[in-house]
Amino acid sequence: MKKNVLRLLTPCALVLLLSGCGLIDYYFLPPPEDTAQELYEAGREAMAAKKYYDAADYFTKLKDRYPFSPYTPAGIIGLGDAFFLEEDYAEAAAAYEEFETMHPRHEEIPYVLYQLGVSNYKRSDSIDKPQDTMYEALDTFHILVSNFPDTEYGKEGAEYIIECRKRLAEHELFIADFYWRTGQYGAAWKRYMYVLDNFKELPEIQEYANLRAQLSYLEYQKTISEEERMKIEGSWKLWLRSWL
Repeated sequence: MKKNVLRLLTPCALVLLLSGCGLIDYYFLPPPEDTAQELYEAGREAMAAKKYYDAADYFTKLKDRYPFSPYTPAGIIGLGDAFFLEEDYAEAAAAYEEFETMHPRHEEIPYVLYQLGVSNYKRSDSIDKPQDTMYEALDTFHILVSNFPDTEYGKEGAEYIIECRKRLAEHELFIADFYWRTGQYGAAWKRYMYVLDNFKELPEIQEYANLRAQLSYLEYQKTISEEERMKIEGSWKLWLRSWL
């Protein structure tokens, strides 16, 4: 009789033991990580739902955990797009630049260069601040136009080059106008001259800079000695003849 009971209890005990192991695993072992495909698809779904920071989190995990997955290049672009749509342009630029560095011959490079340029363009939001990111944007757009002139991104990049140049010229005029307002006429004159020499393709800016350069020069003359005046007058007259 006891043997029969033991025979019945043994399978039950085994089932309970296995179930117990399963419960232990469930509660105490870490859950399995998502696959590269699952992270990518989750990121895409979050993008579609306009949950951009959630998408950025999924794409970041994808590139960190699976750097060599075939899903990762698209994931890095998705990361840049998520930050871009959230208007976090510094992070967007970092993601696009990472893609450019890692996949310079990828078929999506025209798009990535365009997005990188626009991200840096949008980071420079005021003419009264240093224009480092605007110069970065300009360099990127030049690379884009030089290498992919016939693509839609290359054509739009050419338009952005003009806009970047305008912003840089406006920055220089802002500084020159500040010198003028504060009575630093020599510094103002030199800054206006810099604009005239370096932004010849912008006629409205050239016209304004030319007028202000002449006024600044006349005021500047009043503050310098006769010897200094004669020294700079030669170069000024040469420039004026070439302008006229």
